Amino acid sequence: MSKSHQQKSDPTNPWIFALELGYFAGLIWGGARWLMYTLHFTKVIPGFLAEPFFKHDFLMTPAGHLLGYLFFIGFSVVVSLLYVLILRKLKGPWPGMIYGVLWWSVLFLAGSQYFLMQRPFRLPWNSIISEFCVFLLWGLFIGYTAAIEYTDERKREQMTRLA
Repeated sequence: MSKSHQQKSDPTNPWIFALELGYFAGLIWGGARWLMYTLHFTKVIPGFLAEPFFKHDFLMTPAGHLLGYLFFIGFSVVVSLLYVLILRKLKGPWPGMIYGVLWWSVLFLAGSQYFLMQRPFRLPWNSIISEFCVFLLWGLFIGYTAAIEYTDERKREQMTRLA
């Protein structure tokens, strides 16, 4: 049996896949969040997830931004582990999008007293909408990547391209 055929038949390890997926989700979308903050699309600081553990003044510094970026990557790894271990067999983009909106709701609505200096609807609307959109896309990235890896999404995409 050739090596390439053997690699295709081996199932993907969900633990390693989830760690990689979470790392890249955090790297990409944490970077997008930092860029949005830098360009003033949102007033939510990059280190908002570290707010319960560090002083707000520190999180406003460049070192605090980096720490917040690392916290978002760590958060993405944990969330990806949950998604891959529980929901990886769901097909299509919608489960991931709903998952991202769910996490936005948990952090910005339910957990606002822990993670935000302001209540979510006292933030400017562009901050609320920008954060919502990033979490929607972040969830889409996690969910659809898992769907492509663990379901027949690749085959379905090839069929739609051929049709």
